[in-house]
Amino acid sequence: MGEIVEFESNGKTAEGYLALPDGRGPGVIVIQEWWGLVGHIREVADRFASEGFVALAPDMYHGQETKEPDEAEKMMMALDTERAAKDLSGAVGYLRGRDEVNPKKVGSVGFCMGGALSLWLASIAPIDAAVIYYGGPFKVQPDYSKVTGAVLGHFAEHDEWASPGYAEGLFSDLKSAGVTADHHVYAGATHAFFNDTSPQENPKRVGSHDEQAAQKSWERTVEFFRKHLA
Repeated sequence: MGEIVEFESNGKTAEGYLALPDGRGPGVIVIQEWWGLVGHIREVADRFASEGFVALAPDMYHGQETKEPDEAEKMMMALDTERAAKDLSGAVGYLRGRDEVNPKKVGSVGFCMGGALSLWLASIAPIDAAVIYYGGPFKVQPDYSKVTGAVLGHFAEHDEWASPGYAEGLFSDLKSAGVTADHHVYAGATHAFFNDTSPQENPKRVGSHDEQAAQKSWERTVEFFRKHLA
């Protein structure tokens, strides 16, 4: 359904996977997990397009991807946050400049590492709504006072990185900063419950798919974006 496109990134260029709906719709930035811009993330962008959104998944690793957790962790920790900020902000500007994006509203959704980046993006760019999927503590720290759009979070009951306790504290801080924010914890689910292609050899570390949690969180995400990006 989609294609690889190039967009400006503060004087440089970046690439991403763009999926278009039939007609026009608001924009959604889809931010990858630590694996890279893999097929699963492109399929998520396609799903948003089928729901009427113009979806762009920027390639945060600039061509690199992996299926090995150790390598994924190294790639995540090596992520240049300054370049990431430019790429994400450039992706927002690119979507707002597309004729297909109407109304000119853009949301962001990210998974794992991308969940943390989704909230960070909401603090550094004019994002109208942000969704966090099990995004835990990361090397970027958003300024919650600069988050102007609504925030929705999805977290797993059994997650050592983005634990329910962490989620409760995060969303309490967001609300204290005046952000419209709400989150859900999915009983019985583990980290990465939305990813139906995640390696299963070490579910404690990389998580495992939960069909019920994935479907319910998807429905809530689409409803959330339709409300705040209309």
